[in-house]
Amino acid sequence: MQDHHHQPSGRLIVVEGTDGSGKSTAIELLGKWLAAQGYPVYHTAWNSSPLIKPFMRQAKKKRWLGPAAFSLLHASDFHDRLNRLILPRLQAGFIVLADRWVYTAWVRDHVRGLDLEWVKALYEDVPQPDLAIYFSTPPDIAVARLKHATRELKYYESGQDISGLHDPWSSFLWFQEQMRQSYLALTEQGFLQVFDATLPIREQQKILRSWLKPILEGVPLMPQFLGSSQDQANRESN
Repeated sequence: MQDHHHQPSGRLIVVEGTDGSGKSTAIELLGKWLAAQGYPVYHTAWNSSPLIKPFMRQAKKKRWLGPAAFSLLHASDFHDRLNRLILPRLQAGFIVLADRWVYTAWVRDHVRGLDLEWVKALYEDVPQPDLAIYFSTPPDIAVARLKHATRELKYYESGQDISGLHDPWSSFLWFQEQMRQSYLALTEQGFLQVFDATLPIREQQKILRSWLKPILEGVPLMPQFLGSSQDQANRESN
């Protein structure tokens, strides 16, 4: 990835991981901690563009999407959020907390059989995170967490579009393992920093905050944002 935009004054923190890894809970807690100190915080999530998400939801429901269409729609969603919502805040000094970044596309689309270089080319003009964390969780633990939350798996979420398995949970377990292997490859290549997501939440937060502190050096506090950890304009689209 190359950053052709002018250098932002904010920071970009990314969390990645399979479904059920606990990354969303962790980044939400981090946002509250940052906001309590007076940092302006902006949350953004995968597949949340108010322009693209409605069509994406309908297309998934109708099972219209092959791997390439799936990939291109997610790229459109990403770039809409990047240009309208994320980059302006980075340039204004916000701490942007991203629940998934381009690595989600690299992993999912590659597992779906697309050429990885083709997928990367869709995101070649995207800024690199100041910190990108992979929440490592064994697939069986992730499945147990989702079942405990009484989640109903969706067709694409479970990977049934490529697994050929009729049982959603069996397909999900297979799909998660394929993605886990791809994520681990990215950690070995230095794109992501591995984090043990099986640790208790309190211990997780202690470690994550220690990772963040040196990255936050030089970012000015903005007391007017004290206690406001979420940007409602983005959350309203979820």
